[in-house]
Amino acid sequence: MNTEQIIAEMRKLIQILAKHSHAYYVMDNPTISDAEYDQLYHQLKHMEQQYPDLIQTDSPTQKVGGEALSKFSSVTHAVPMLSLGNIFNYDELKAFDQRIQERLPQQKIQYDIELKLDGLAISLWYEKGVLIRGVTRGDGETGEDITQNVKTIRNLPLSLRTANVTVPDFLEVRGEVLMPKSGFEKLNRVAEQNGEKTFANPRNAAAGSLRQLDPKIAASRPLAFYAYGVAQCVPHHGLASMHESLHWLTQLGFEIAERQWVVDSITEVQQCYEQIIKERHNLSVEIDGMVIKVDDLQQQKQLGFLSREPRWATAYKFPAQAALTTVENIEWQVGRTGTLTPVARLHPVFVGGVTVSNVTLHNIGEIHRLDVRIGDRVSVYRTGDVIPKVEKVWPEFRPEHAAIVQLPENCPVCDSPVVMPEGEALARCSGGLFCSAQRIEAIRHFVARKALDIEGLGDRWVESLLNLQLLRNVADIYQLHQHRETLLTIEKMGEKSVQNLLQAIEQSKDTQLHRFIYALGIRGVGETTAKMLANTFQTLDALMQADLEQLKKTPDVGDITAEWIYDFFHAQHNLEVIERLLQAGITWPAPQAPTRQPLNGESWVVTGTLASMGRDDATQKLQALGARVSGSVSSKTKCVVAGEKAGSKLEKAEKLGVSVMNEQEFLSMLEQYQ
Repeated sequence: MNTEQIIAEMRKLIQILAKHSHAYYVMDNPTISDAEYDQLYHQLKHMEQQYPDLIQTDSPTQKVGGEALSKFSSVTHAVPMLSLGNIFNYDELKAFDQRIQERLPQQKIQYDIELKLDGLAISLWYEKGVLIRGVTRGDGETGEDITQNVKTIRNLPLSLRTANVTVPDFLEVRGEVLMPKSGFEKLNRVAEQNGEKTFANPRNAAAGSLRQLDPKIAASRPLAFYAYGVAQCVPHHGLASMHESLHWLTQLGFEIAERQWVVDSITEVQQCYEQIIKERHNLSVEIDGMVIKVDDLQQQKQLGFLSREPRWATAYKFPAQAALTTVENIEWQVGRTGTLTPVARLHPVFVGGVTVSNVTLHNIGEIHRLDVRIGDRVSVYRTGDVIPKVEKVWPEFRPEHAAIVQLPENCPVCDSPVVMPEGEALARCSGGLFCSAQRIEAIRHFVARKALDIEGLGDRWVESLLNLQLLRNVADIYQLHQHRETLLTIEKMGEKSVQNLLQAIEQSKDTQLHRFIYALGIRGVGETTAKMLANTFQTLDALMQADLEQLKKTPDVGDITAEWIYDFFHAQHNLEVIERLLQAGITWPAPQAPTRQPLNGESWVVTGTLASMGRDDATQKLQALGARVSGSVSSKTKCVVAGEKAGSKLEKAEKLGVSVMNEQEFLSMLEQYQ
């Protein structure tokens, strides 16, 4: 056989194996015997051994998983992965439709309806038809690189090959990874037989599988990927509708959810919703509702986005499942950022497929809105099949003398005062530098590159130092040199590592005032605000003694942030830690008279990939010139610096008529001020 014939034979075997592999591993419904599958697999493997230079990238022999990772690296999404708004009834559905109609007057509107899959959202990048990266949604702006794990998903194409459509030069596909019901049940059956821990639901199983550092574990799990949209396509696919683009993806080898509709009215949307509720249990995958999208892609552009979600789409969640139980206690938990969250301890109750014994009450305002008290009988819902919540209190069952729940005056962990600025919903412990509940977050923030920049003090060693009681707060970092022998006993912390760490700690003492202010981790004080505070007050003493009115006059400081700053510097525990830091020898240059900077007060945005520098570097250069760097484009934006693959921010800038600089123009501008 010549090369073309060999490749054709390999392609045929790959396609047959992919079909039967999906039926066996994902659907748990084999269409051929194991022996037949093995024969086909070994036939392909034999060919690959004969012709190793012709091995196809999407061959099932390549989907066994690579070496285990020590951690996942972070990846910034070129196009943010936004969340969806939620609606729960027909009135809210009609209100969603009305908003669309008002923004698109006199236009025909069709809705694309898809299943809302209960999985883990990921983004896939293809260059020249080859998968190069898989990234989790993360916080929407930054996710984790799980490329090795997604390559093991059996129905996910590693390369895009089709005779029907042209494969784009670059394609970013968004979708859900989940575990179909049959595969999930099989996984748990095997786990039970082996005496291993079972998963609570398919979503947990899928998320846990994808976040395994060893890809071989992910490869052993019956995961499936279902595409729900195109984030980027170069050149553009030229299609006009959401529905068309989904079916275009199927021609490239992707699977999409088993049901889709295109309808002409909101009444038909409701009919589809009621239909799918009836058919829900017959579906091969778990869903927690439907996704409704304006079908026309041009209309989607017209509608645009809110800060965290598109205006042109929403999730229509299924009715919650409810059960009655009793509140046995209400406790206050302190999170890593100091937020106090009330948690109701419930008499265990089975609801929505799981046993619920704890449920968050979110904040003191929610407690008072519900008027929930210890001893109350309550209705617990699992909204959208995911999050349990207290929906209703039954006062007729209330025991006598049940007291109204009050916000504690002091932190239950460190006894620092609890603060809640007027107009805010969340109460916080003011002992940010001292509170043990916040110490890991406080230390992580303090040593970060943009703060005191202490390289080598990572989370693993911080945990070890906490266990050895060498770190109670950030000031203890500067006493670690007294415990050199103890440090040498920590696993993987040899003589050189200890020396490097102690040297980095010593070097961090020579810093700048704004970096020190930022390192303190004051709520609402980011890099830009820290610089404004340093420029305004010039000395730490002046800042610590400032009253609310002085703080509110500082650029970039609003009323609420002013209260957070004021409360922070009036918490005795924080003052004690700051005093210890200064006694340890942390210093910064004496203040200089502020000078007016060329970009003073201007709002700039950096988007896309810059070849000559990272976006953080570009941000620092702009801030050094006095600019305020924002993460979103508005009519007040002075200029947008657009690198390669700039997405929605560039489009919005052009739409608003905001000035745009390419990388070369940006570099030329910087040279003017050197």
